[in-house]
Amino acid sequence: MKITFLGAVENVTGSKYLIEDADTKILVDCGLFQGGKELRTHNWDKFPIDASSIDAVVLTHSHIDHTGYIPLLVKNGFTGKIYCSKATFALSSILLIDSGALQEEDAKSANKYGYSSHAPALPLYTRNDAENSLKFFQIIDYDKILNIKSLKITLIQSGHILGSSFVTISDGKQKLTFSGDLGRPNDLIMKAPPHLKETDFLVLESTYGNKLHEQNDPIEAIGEVVNKTVAKGGVLIIPAFAVGRTQAILYCLYQLKQKKAIPDIPIYLDSPMAISVTDLLCKFKDELKLSTNLCMDICGIATYTRKVEESKQIDSVKGSAIIIAASGMASGGRVLHHFRHFISDSKNTILFTGYQGEGTGGRTLVDGTKEIKIHGKMYPVNAEIKAIESLSAHADYNEILQWLAYFENAPKKVFITHGEIEAAESLKKKIEERFGWFVVIPKYLESFELD
Repeated sequence: MKITFLGAVENVTGSKYLIEDADTKILVDCGLFQGGKELRTHNWDKFPIDASSIDAVVLTHSHIDHTGYIPLLVKNGFTGKIYCSKATFALSSILLIDSGALQEEDAKSANKYGYSSHAPALPLYTRNDAENSLKFFQIIDYDKILNIKSLKITLIQSGHILGSSFVTISDGKQKLTFSGDLGRPNDLIMKAPPHLKETDFLVLESTYGNKLHEQNDPIEAIGEVVNKTVAKGGVLIIPAFAVGRTQAILYCLYQLKQKKAIPDIPIYLDSPMAISVTDLLCKFKDELKLSTNLCMDICGIATYTRKVEESKQIDSVKGSAIIIAASGMASGGRVLHHFRHFISDSKNTILFTGYQGEGTGGRTLVDGTKEIKIHGKMYPVNAEIKAIESLSAHADYNEILQWLAYFENAPKKVFITHGEIEAAESLKKKIEERFGWFVVIPKYLESFELD
């Protein structure tokens, strides 16, 4: 077998890994590059190989940095099957259509306000392209062997988000394992990732390869932010990822309200995509720690605002409120419209609850910027900017090392991906020092023979 790294190297987005064996070509994940302009331009580059030559795509999970390039791959000539778990297909059906619609909307806004260097600005792909790509998906069960020509593929439930999987690929002689995004052992909602015992080669994420998550209780941490904001008469805005993070936040707010630890103020879930994902939550309860009744109660804690007019009305709210809106990195979506109304008032708070990629609005705010550009206009940042990491769905470096410790035999080689270079280098060093394994940080388009 041979592996070529087409994304998620020295950054956390654009996951794409090409596996070749004899006359077989498989792509593991097919994600969009996100973040700064330098990364996003890769989405517009000519795809490194002929899309029609790829036999199949296998997905670790549904997040857009792992699936968001699929409509373009199909548009460029891919005609094979896209294999994934049942929940990953359900979520991808929501996320990909939203991605196409959002890109159309962003192109329309760029042309209207003239803040794009392209005339006219065009979407990478459209909603219709995304809908068409869903025809190529095929669901496979966890732990069942799938034969694709000379290769055997298995998905193992991994506990990062609904439907997330470890992917193993074997040619009968060597086994290659992809961690995807590695979940956490004590997640509020998801079951813990299982321990794997062996593999010949491992592709391992490193989002938090140089960091330890806060050990504080995320429920208490959110409660403190809510109460401080309410004491000022302000509005709390929580940019949230639609899949996983939003549902964890709703869980925390439900627990706080049950304990009467926060005032009974309105909570708005202002993201059609996040609403759709939340509606799916209880349909896959076998992957969750939650009972059916608790799951339903959590989903009922917020007022859902699906329509644009409903979203606009939130900004005229009187008194304190909590607004949960995408995107989680403040790189697009409805949360930016709320920023325009609330970010310049010191009474208000912006709370980030997850990783903020380089070049995103979220990273800029967390790093302390005094003003931010939103839809081509600059706004002063007077609202309090807060961030908590204890809700992260990614393992930190200690949790990654704990997971690796269950391997009974050393992999022949570990490839570190899905992390900024400092995080990847830090995790590489830690693995080498603790286990003595052979660890590599691949470069973009770099290939390795697996023998």
